[in-house]
Amino acid sequence: MSNFEKAIRPYVTQEIQQAKLRWATGQRDQAFRHLERAHVLGQSSTVQHVRTHWHMFVWGICSKSFREALGQVVRMFGAATKTAIGLVPSGNTGGSNVSPFKPLPVPQDLAAILASAKLSSR
Repeated sequence: MSNFEKAIRPYVTQEIQQAKLRWATGQRDQAFRHLERAHVLGQSSTVQHVRTHWHMFVWGICSKSFREALGQVVRMFGAATKTAIGLVPSGNTGGSNVSPFKPLPVPQDLAAILASAKLSSR
């Protein structure tokens, strides 16, 4: 396990837990927003990247969104094979509504977390 993965894991876990809480209270769209945040945080770690896509896949199945579930299967494969060689677009939110190759702006709060995790992993 890389130092970055160790440093970022608690933040990814926190976003996934928030997603589960929102799902449990019927806030499905908000649940997915937290999964997108988890994706932005974890996409530089193969383990966390795949983990986030797995939760997005489950969200797609539970939401009966065939498009999202299928898109996540493709993205899990990409995350498992491309993350380690750095083929991840910064800020990409990971949902099937966004090209898996498109970089997006990183929200300021997440940028601060990423910077801290990268510093602590040196």
